[in-house]
Amino acid sequence: MEKEAKKEAFRKYLESNGVLDALTKVLVALYEQNDKPTSAMEFIQQKLGGPTLSEYEKLQVEMSNLQTKYNELLAVHQETCRQLEETKGSVTMATSEESTEARPQMMSHEAAEKQP
Repeated sequence: MEKEAKKEAFRKYLESNGVLDALTKVLVALYEQNDKPTSAMEFIQQKLGGPTLSEYEKLQVEMSNLQTKYNELLAVHQETCRQLEETKGSVTMATSEESTEARPQMMSHEAAEKQP
């Protein structure tokens, strides 16, 4: 009994989401084809909006190429960020050293101004 209830619930789910209607239309279209396609599965996939096998394979190749390019660009980006951080560190150190060197001169200059 529970199994029948599950089947009925699933059928209602498919029907309410338009799946049964879409599959019925595709199967009717396949049935009405005078020249039946060599691949019924490809016909059905295409009618449901999916890519053909050759389109899918092209998309797989394209995705692989884009992943490779992404990885290369990410490596370049990470290296550029590393170089930027090194440059920031160098500038900070140089600025710090200049400030340290300038303080004694400023102090001696201020002291000279205070003397009568």
